[in-house]
Amino acid sequence: MTHLVATPPRANGHNSINPFVFVKGSASEFIEFLGAVFDAAERTEVRTPDRDGTLIHAEVSIGNATILVCDSKPDWPPTPAFTQVYVTDAQAVLDRAGSCGARIVTRLSPFYNEVKLARFLDPWGNLWWLYEPEAEQPGADVSSTSWHDADPSYVYTSLMVVMMTLGNQG
Repeated sequence: MTHLVATPPRANGHNSINPFVFVKGSASEFIEFLGAVFDAAERTEVRTPDRDGTLIHAEVSIGNATILVCDSKPDWPPTPAFTQVYVTDAQAVLDRAGSCGARIVTRLSPFYNEVKLARFLDPWGNLWWLYEPEAEQPGADVSSTSWHDADPSYVYTSLMVVMMTLGNQG
């Protein structure tokens, strides 16, 4: 089989896949939010202003990932990002996000494969999934889908509710 996705070495610390977030509002404020919530670090040497004074390109590192960021132009449609982040303390990240203006969508909850899950919607309409791996339990059922049984769980319903409201974000 031919591998079509590049693996190391990667250019400038980028990964094989790097999300690009187009921010309605202020990309600079979004970068500050990422710093406050995730301890993100901007690669300031690649920050590129556009002719109209908006930000056309920036990069931030969160853990071993790079997120590309720019200001969305007034005539561009809203394009919220949906991002999964593995963290060591999801409750602490959720608390930081809430104190920085995010709306908590899903409280920290048990999920499948011995993972805890939480979600928040940032002030720009991007939905973040926080995954916190739990310590492995000997004999644990890693294939359990009890979070999605016949009676919808809180983890499931909290996602359904926020997804129905995303188009109404202003």
